[in-house]
Amino acid sequence: MAAIIVSVSGDSTSGGSRAAGAAKARTASSRRTRASGSGAGAQSVVNGPPGTAPVPILMYHVIAPAPADAPFPGLYVAPEEFEEQMRALKRAGWHAVTLDELAAYWSRGVPLGPGRPIVLSFDNGYSSQYTRALPVLRSLRWVGVENMQLSGLPPSQGGLGEDEVRGLLRAGWELDTQGYSHADLVTLDAEELHDQVAVARETLRRRYHVPVNWFCYPSGDYDATVVEAVKAAGFAGSTTVVAGWARPGEDRYRLHRLRVLGGTSGAQLLELIDSTREAVAAPASYTA
Repeated sequence: MAAIIVSVSGDSTSGGSRAAGAAKARTASSRRTRASGSGAGAQSVVNGPPGTAPVPILMYHVIAPAPADAPFPGLYVAPEEFEEQMRALKRAGWHAVTLDELAAYWSRGVPLGPGRPIVLSFDNGYSSQYTRALPVLRSLRWVGVENMQLSGLPPSQGGLGEDEVRGLLRAGWELDTQGYSHADLVTLDAEELHDQVAVARETLRRRYHVPVNWFCYPSGDYDATVVEAVKAAGFAGSTTVVAGWARPGEDRYRLHRLRVLGGTSGAQLLELIDSTREAVAAPASYTA
């Protein structure tokens, strides 16, 4: 997919009282504290043996109908399809968690709550993830993972504005990154790779004051050099486009994900999740 230009726009989150906004902020802060294991209140988290359950990570792009001239129409999930999928997940006992929370569960046994945990990740930073996905997830009291980029999306495709990103964070979403401009990382020299990976992370951390602990390989492409650059930048891990469930024993820098395409019903999504549980390990390198 193309990368994005971060435009500046007003926060269009629907109204509500100032107290309600403060409550949401406290909820988001609490989620981050539980996941990171640091900060005030972290001492109250009761840790146990490391968690062993695999967890699926879903991959979304644009939450909107595909225009007739869309170069990748499969990456457009219509809003009504998305809502049906989320309701189907809810009825099947799933609930959304972040990658930070998943890592805390796998490493320190921090509970993920009752039910079946799943990660909902959103690539590229499309505004429809704010205008369409956020209201559905908010109605379920669920959160998503935003894999943000910093440049490249034509304005006609609708990039997230800074206020919209902050709106996602206030709602408890986790902010991660796909790098600076959705470049083909395996073709870059060391300096370019550093800019795409490390500089992107530091820019987002400075701008939004959140950890940005996870990297998402643009188009899924990676090799040993790219993985080392991600590690050197301080990321806790990274996600791929290799289908399957993420497992605690696998390389954290090659986590599986499941791409959700347009035209997928709620029942079909549940079948996709169930059918990919036993996938083999992601390869040492991958090129789409």
